[in-house]
Amino acid sequence: RGMAAAAALLVLLLAACPGHGRAGAGRERRDALREELLLSPLPTGDVAATFQFRTRWDADLQRGAVSHYRLFPKALGRLVAALGVRELHLALTQGFWRTRFWGQPPLQAPAGAELWVWFQPTVTDVDKAWKELSNILSGIFCASLNFIDSTNTVTPTASFKPLGLANGTEHHLLRYAVLPREVVCTENLTPWKKLLPCGSKAGLAVLLKAERLFHSSYHSQAVHIRPVCRDASCVAVSWELRQTLTVVFDVFSSGQGKKDWSLFKMFSRTLTDACPLASQSRVYVDISPKNKEKELLEVTPPPTSVHEAVVQGDRKTYAVYDLLSPSLFNTSRSLNVQLKWKRPQDSSEMPVPVLHAQRYVGGYGLQTGEICTLIYNTHPYRAFPVILLETVPWYLRLYVHTLTIITKGKENKPSYIHYQPAQDRRRPHLLEMLIQLPANSVTKITIQFERALLKWTEYPPDPNHGFYVGSSVLSALVPSVIAMKDVDVEQSPLFTSLFPSSDGSSYFVRLYTEPLLVNLPTPDFSMPYNVICLTCTVVAVCYGSFYNLLTRTFHVEEPSRGGLAKRLANVIRKLRGVPLL
Repeated sequence: RGMAAAAALLVLLLAACPGHGRAGAGRERRDALREELLLSPLPTGDVAATFQFRTRWDADLQRGAVSHYRLFPKALGRLVAALGVRELHLALTQGFWRTRFWGQPPLQAPAGAELWVWFQPTVTDVDKAWKELSNILSGIFCASLNFIDSTNTVTPTASFKPLGLANGTEHHLLRYAVLPREVVCTENLTPWKKLLPCGSKAGLAVLLKAERLFHSSYHSQAVHIRPVCRDASCVAVSWELRQTLTVVFDVFSSGQGKKDWSLFKMFSRTLTDACPLASQSRVYVDISPKNKEKELLEVTPPPTSVHEAVVQGDRKTYAVYDLLSPSLFNTSRSLNVQLKWKRPQDSSEMPVPVLHAQRYVGGYGLQTGEICTLIYNTHPYRAFPVILLETVPWYLRLYVHTLTIITKGKENKPSYIHYQPAQDRRRPHLLEMLIQLPANSVTKITIQFERALLKWTEYPPDPNHGFYVGSSVLSALVPSVIAMKDVDVEQSPLFTSLFPSSDGSSYFVRLYTEPLLVNLPTPDFSMPYNVICLTCTVVAVCYGSFYNLLTRTFHVEEPSRGGLAKRLANVIRKLRGVPLL
């Protein structure tokens, strides 16, 4: 009877508890996972692979009432709740995306490490939260983000607007920093993969083999956290986590100059199944014709469907492979997508992107120099504005009065300019400008600087290698030749929904230029070694001589005249005419 009563009491407690039972489980599982792989043949013959894993959670992380995590990583969820993070964007990149030859990327990032965060209005000390956040992320992703401090942190006013639901006018809540010298390696990829719900055991993540990913021309992995609308009415808020990884493979040419490729040739693996926790798992292959002639690419096996959309002003056609489709793995146990060119590509067919830029250092000597930025607008008849963000370290002292903007041989005055001068060893230079780019033009922006002489303790171990300057950031609404229609974000591919279009006539683009490598006046660090060696030698010789003289004992011996034998020998030698002894 006692056991029966205890069992009945336990059943009553479980029924009264709202966190258990089917209803409680239904309320807890308000998250969904979508995974996607985009394979894009580049005009140069290379292949770009873009992975996107999106976890969407219908929960309020800011109130801190969440105790159970299912798909959303607990480490990031607790971080957002504890530090009052409104929006977080972190990118670790090795290499440089060549926009001029590869076209516009789905999501570009500068070389090195980039971190920009929007904080909640309830955060009183933003600088303290920013420092603590960078240290925690440094431990999570095994990166050198702990080197982010006030000397490389800025607060932009126009360049980085929130991508989610946030007030973009309170700029004091924004922090932006770049570490251009950060090297991305396997220890950064491993914790990134552990944040995935299925890890690297199932789904598209099985292709993330470090040996192949880092044997590439370009590698970029990123984490984006932002609040989004839960539905069309936008009454409730959901949290979205996007993990993106972009890699560019240099595929070797096969016979007759054709650059054919496959999943196994790129990743040394094939797809066997989808992630069991994913509600959508698809592979998109860009089979858009590069010119008016169609049927340039041949894809095997046949795709499950074909998707057409206008992406970044161009009409695209994608072959879609749905890993959740039962018919996909009926014929074979694995999926190895192969793409073959029916004829070799002509280099003259490479399209030129509407907006691209480059930057370099001019001048000579180690006292002064010049930063030159070239911005190209190749649109035949449309002009549009662009926001340029320049972050220059404090040891390059800018001369703002030397700033010149030349377009088609004429001076181009910026519509908006914001400049925050640097303070030695405290903060960098910040320069933001809104520049109008005429149609089919090249705009040259130059500004002169003077190199500072650092303290000998401030030089890195390899000072003759140079000092890195972060990339410039270009943000613009580029006019589209083809009208774009409003589509449902949940039904469209992930690579088209991170930067939604404000209207059907333009699309948002954020580009980064090359990082700069500048030489500073460097002292001869071998001179202290030479001085030490010379000083020690002189001291050793002098000290040794004085010590020898001070410690040696001298004895004076009187010369002796010699004995009888010596006298007899001298007599004999004198008689023989031989010198005496």
